[in-house]
Amino acid sequence: MKTKLVSLLAGAAILGSASMASAHFQIIYTPEMAMTKGGTIPLKLVFTHPFDAGHTMDMGKAEQFFVIRTRGENAPKRTDLLDTLKPISWEGIGNSGTAWETTYKARGGDHIFCLIPEPYWEKSDSFYIKQNTKVIVNVGGEPGAWSEPVGLPTEIVPLTKPYDTWTGNVFQGRVLFNGKPVPNAEIEVEFLNHAMNVDTNSFAKEAEVEAPQDSFILQTIFADDNGVFTYGIPRAGWWGFAALDLDPDYTYKDKKCSRDAVIWIQAKDMK
Repeated sequence: MKTKLVSLLAGAAILGSASMASAHFQIIYTPEMAMTKGGTIPLKLVFTHPFDAGHTMDMGKAEQFFVIRTRGENAPKRTDLLDTLKPISWEGIGNSGTAWETTYKARGGDHIFCLIPEPYWEKSDSFYIKQNTKVIVNVGGEPGAWSEPVGLPTEIVPLTKPYDTWTGNVFQGRVLFNGKPVPNAEIEVEFLNHAMNVDTNSFAKEAEVEAPQDSFILQTIFADDNGVFTYGIPRAGWWGFAALDLDPDYTYKDKKCSRDAVIWIQAKDMK
């Protein structure tokens, strides 16, 4: 217990001045995570504060953006999407920022979209943020390799199927760094509280819920000794999970860089 407490305190010291920066979430957004049939879907890459649709950060061009398609026992197929990305301006509440978009023709099975972004310089805290991000879209209900790692340097691997979540279910994931579980990883959880309009590249002005106090906006949980975390989903919509600073020694341009892992899931009401 003493060792665990010391490690947690050390992690808190590293991130101590990062409370505002750690509220940033990289988003890969498409309107529907569980599609009944295939078709061309929009994809928006936005770096922002999802609960309050607050400051939208300017994204540089991604280092990697690709999709891995799997269906049943078929071998996975990876498709590079980096050159398809086009810059856009995304309108947040109070400002706009550079984001990216593309389209993709989704067919049956799982489509694991993966983004390795260019690090973002957080001026107020004097360090970089790099959030490797995943979202898994399914077409037709036939699952693929949603529970398998894809090999990102920092990654959250779902332990519960991420696209069939009812409101009230729990979501479990395992946090990995270079393929190995991260004990006691710190995970921040945030609800996408303003609808994203893919036609106007903007957040809806009206929020879906009102937080009774600021601590409800960004919730924090910890993984267990095996890097596994569990979270109960209280409301339908999109939920983001960000495991923070998984490589404490990582730097970029001789500056501290918080190397995070992000995954998004979409929950549905049972009607």
